[in-house]
Amino acid sequence: MAVGTLALFYPVFLPMSAAITAYAGHRAMHVDWRTLLKHFLTGPGRTSRILLTFFILLNWKSMPLAWTVRVFHSFIYHALRRPKTLPQRALFQYSITSSRTSLLETDYNIHKSNSTYFADLDVSRSHLVTHLLGPGLPIIGANATNKLVRDKQGAVVKGSLGVGLGAVFCSFRKEIAPLQGYEMWSRLLAWDRKWLYIVTHFVIKGKVRPNGGWSGKGKRRAGAENGKLPEDFGKYVIATAVSKYVFKLGRFTVHPALVIEASKLLPERPGEGWTGGETGTGTPEDLGDLEGLEGDIEWDWKRVEAERRKGLRYADHFAALDGTNSLFDGGEDGAIGKFPLG
Repeated sequence: MAVGTLALFYPVFLPMSAAITAYAGHRAMHVDWRTLLKHFLTGPGRTSRILLTFFILLNWKSMPLAWTVRVFHSFIYHALRRPKTLPQRALFQYSITSSRTSLLETDYNIHKSNSTYFADLDVSRSHLVTHLLGPGLPIIGANATNKLVRDKQGAVVKGSLGVGLGAVFCSFRKEIAPLQGYEMWSRLLAWDRKWLYIVTHFVIKGKVRPNGGWSGKGKRRAGAENGKLPEDFGKYVIATAVSKYVFKLGRFTVHPALVIEASKLLPERPGEGWTGGETGTGTPEDLGDLEGLEGDIEWDWKRVEAERRKGLRYADHFAALDGTNSLFDGGEDGAIGKFPLG
């Protein structure tokens, strides 16, 4: 999800989108499409119109309001299409979104500009978070009724629910050519007391397929031979990004585990649960030999915690970069200049 409040989406933007779609559909029923198409293809100025249409189709994702349409589409799509329940293992599974480099995203090196990756990340994260946490967000948003989020004094926290993007890191490995297709594989990496961390891999389109299909069901991964799977998937990775989200009720920071629990994706954890202990992420029990294991073992609280800790080893280094804000000294030793057209 992009930065902003979710309080306006369901009561305002969703009904507004439905009304606009209904009105457009009503108007379209009274249009003589055959005459309109004939005039478009044969009337005066047809060459300019056809070329402009072709240009817009190649660059639709770079057109005005296209970003808004792409992000809001993810909200509406998962509100209508998401299954009522997801398997426990889905918490750390990938959400896959396809895209293609438009001509307007191409820089002077004749490949996708590095700056345009971040708009794609907004869309990919929106699909992941809305699909995974869609059921839990309205529950947390209605906290005055559900009373799941409380402050240190035990009082019920009130306010509108917002999801804020705190930071994004992106490491580039390969270039993406103009009009080349690619996929964004996003999944939950980890969480701590404040942040929910998401990792996204930009992958060459069609080269990798999830093992077992969707949520562990379906065909095995393409390319498997004699029951063995290829291990070097990194050669298909174009870039990798890590993002962090914060959930807010008004100005109060909501523990990410509460949102995940409300979405019924966390198994019950003994002791103080997922928000206790000195770190606020559960008592640091010794997980024994379970940590780091792969395979089809049960996704109980230990398996989930092991996966969270594994991701947190990377997320902690990313979070430490917040301290670089303190390096800014306001040009104590001067500056080399101030330049136009920034």
